[in-house]
Amino acid sequence: TSTFDNCYRDFLYSISRTHFLISANPTPSPVNNGAIHVVMAKSVSGTWSIKAVGQVFEIRDVKVDVTADTAAKAREEALARGESEALNRMLRRLTLSEDHAKLPKFNHKKTTEFVSDFSVSDEKTSSVRYLARLHYRFKPNAIRGLLRDSGFQFAETPSKPILVLPVFQPAGGLVLWEAPNPWRDAWSRRGTIDGLVTFALPLGDLADISTLNVNQAVRGEVAALGKLAARYRAGDTIVVYARSGLDPASSGRRIDVSMTRFSLLTDPETDFLGISQQEDETEEDTLIRAVNLIVNQLEDSWKRRNLLVGGELRVAAVTVPISGLGDWLDVKMKLENVTVVRALNMVLMSLDEVRVNLHYAGGTGQLQTALGQSDMALLRE
Repeated sequence: TSTFDNCYRDFLYSISRTHFLISANPTPSPVNNGAIHVVMAKSVSGTWSIKAVGQVFEIRDVKVDVTADTAAKAREEALARGESEALNRMLRRLTLSEDHAKLPKFNHKKTTEFVSDFSVSDEKTSSVRYLARLHYRFKPNAIRGLLRDSGFQFAETPSKPILVLPVFQPAGGLVLWEAPNPWRDAWSRRGTIDGLVTFALPLGDLADISTLNVNQAVRGEVAALGKLAARYRAGDTIVVYARSGLDPASSGRRIDVSMTRFSLLTDPETDFLGISQQEDETEEDTLIRAVNLIVNQLEDSWKRRNLLVGGELRVAAVTVPISGLGDWLDVKMKLENVTVVRALNMVLMSLDEVRVNLHYAGGTGQLQTALGQSDMALLRE
């Protein structure tokens, strides 16, 4: 196991046991007054692909293609359609899948109230046609108020990327990196996912192949899985094994999937899924539908753990141990990008610590989860 793996494993273990001693971090001053500390993991190199506050409330690449009597009318209609689609995608990102069909719809004038700004790229026009990609940023408090007033539960904490390893079993045996692998292809075609959970699909290059083979993936060899996850700066890893066979309930076929999730904080968890192939579906269609079901399941699971209850903010008195100004600026930037943190007020700054009042939404556990996604731990001494 690499030095990275050892340091990171020790760091996460320390968080799980709420110990304050983390050797890879700035050395904290002894405090015996029950203060809460924010500690940042310095052993983790690089940065995670985590959505910051602004990115959580940003929807990109809304494609529009409208034909009308004139180019001006086509553009006007395209912007209205794009804005409506972007708002719907924004609300779906934060809410549970069971509520998506009930989400409110608004006219163009009302929708505009929730938009902070937008930009346009790949714009093309003719005398009667308008094509473009639209990118929208929404007002966080307006979106929160809309969902809360409409009675919808929602979450807004993004997760670290989950590394996906699609193992398929054709007649010839198990395949992971080899072609053809229609299960891997289905994950590749899933494209951009709008949710709070991001997924990383390995490149399948020589470095990946030399790090992990299909048998190690199926057996769940933690050392090899951890090394590959570190390469893609992922949090958890899921090995999704799929095979196509006869459906015992019908004369058709079905896809059987087992999904095992590996995490440094918990024991491996395995779920099973059977997806019957519909009459008008190809195997490729069924595999893509299976991917969507898994993605929605993981999304909803993450959101349920991070649902914000009530609209009132809480305040935590927090001590941030530092060894210099650079430590504080780094932590401050990370804290400002944690979605549940609404405000940060400095109370005291000394050579070895900064004391702040942290205003946040949700419970303390949710704050801990949110901080963990940015490699920070909230510890009580």
